[in-house]
Amino acid sequence: MITYDELNQQNHRITELSNILRYLLKERSMCDTGSCCDLFYQYVDLVKEHIDTVDKEMYSDLLKSPDERINNIARNFMSGSVEIKKILNNFSKKWCPSRDKKSLKIKEHERFLDDTNELFDIVLQRILDETEHLYPLVRSLRVA
Repeated sequence: MITYDELNQQNHRITELSNILRYLLKERSMCDTGSCCDLFYQYVDLVKEHIDTVDKEMYSDLLKSPDERINNIARNFMSGSVEIKKILNNFSKKWCPSRDKKSLKIKEHERFLDDTNELFDIVLQRILDETEHLYPLVRSLRVA
C-alpha cells in the first residue's frame, strides 16, 4: 500500500515537471532537444503511473461506504481518471510520434503549447482535487 507521503511526492514531482516543461516548451528550439523530450516523456509516464496508483489504492474504501455521497465522490474521481487517461492518450497520439524515438512532433508550435498547457492545467487541477478532497476523505474512512 502506498503512503500519503509517497502520493504527495508523486504530486510534487508532476507539478515540478509541469512547471519546468511549461517554461522550456515556450521556446520552440527547446522542443526538439533530447533533454526536453526526456523530461516530457518522464512527465507522461509519471502521470499515468500516478493515476493508476490512485485508481488501485483509493477507491475501494470509498465504494464500500454505505454513504451515497462518498460513493459519488469515488465515481467522480474514477471517471476523472478515465478522462485524463483518454486526454493523455489522444495527446500522445497527436504529439508523440514514437515512444522509441523519444521525440515530439511539432509542426504548429502555438497549437502544441495550447494543447500542452491545457494538459498541464487538467492534471494540476486533478492533483489539487486529490490533495484537498480525495486523500482527506480516504484518510478519514481508514481511521474511522
